[in-house]
Amino acid sequence: MSAADEVLDVVDRDDRVTGQAPRGEVYAGGLIHRCVFVQARDAQGRIFVHRRTASKLVFPSAYDMFVGGVLGAGESYAQAALREAEEELGVQGLAQPVPLFKFLYEGPGGAWWSYVHEVRCDLRVRPQESEVAWHAWLSEEELAQRVADGAWEWVPDGLEAYRRLRAHRESGQ
Repeated sequence: MSAADEVLDVVDRDDRVTGQAPRGEVYAGGLIHRCVFVQARDAQGRIFVHRRTASKLVFPSAYDMFVGGVLGAGESYAQAALREAEEELGVQGLAQPVPLFKFLYEGPGGAWWSYVHEVRCDLRVRPQESEVAWHAWLSEEELAQRVADGAWEWVPDGLEAYRRLRAHRESGQ
């Protein structure tokens, strides 16, 4: 089965399931669905940053500071956060990512409910080759500089999640 054939829950603006459709139809029709973002940090507090492969359906070859992806039909945000983090980082036995907040992303690529999580990864990563073309662990300062200088093309939904996460942390929540 190709990624475009994977069945997703379609949801409304209140994140209630209204139906199901293959991912390709969801993307083509601009239907609202669900996604998880997981910020992975190593023992030194550095953030896992990667460039997506050119074969990705959405935002190919763009950089991201989150691992994650869409939820399959019937999958919970918590289940997807752990599954996606382990898949993309290429690890097993990762702690359950901690949920932080949820928001409706509306922008380039469409609209989806986005649940932001964080997890500490002390395991040796072996990123999934079909998802990750390049990776590094960057300090908070290095990441902020890379975002500010505009030299890298970032995935727009991840960039929005990053900005909201920074505001979330600054607010002390």
